[in-house]
Amino acid sequence: MAKPVTERGFTLLEVLVALVIIGVALTASMRGAMSLTSTAEYTRQKLLAVLTAENRLLELRLGRERLEPGEMVLACEQGGVSFVCSQAVKPTPNPFFRRVEVKVFRSDEDGNRRQLAELMTVMPTNQ
Repeated sequence: MAKPVTERGFTLLEVLVALVIIGVALTASMRGAMSLTSTAEYTRQKLLAVLTAENRLLELRLGRERLEPGEMVLACEQGGVSFVCSQAVKPTPNPFFRRVEVKVFRSDEDGNRRQLAELMTVMPTNQ
């Protein structure tokens, strides 16, 4: 009498289930990596926007022109990234000082502006 042959190994169904589990795990890990990448890029843009606002305030502080109340919009660049800076000079109760606000925006692909930074300081009028 012959011995029955017992084969060892995995069935096709077991292999397919394992492949599905691996596929789901890889998809989840790719989404996590993409999320980290976009967060890192956003953080970089925020840092550059704050540096841009600080630079604009320093330019005004070092400048010799008189600070007149009003608003202006200008293009700013920092670290190879283009930003739009909005500068507002407002009067204060003391006529020898002005409040200066600088806001930094970045435009997305749709043309929508997103504010990334805002700094405010008080400066002498440079009379």
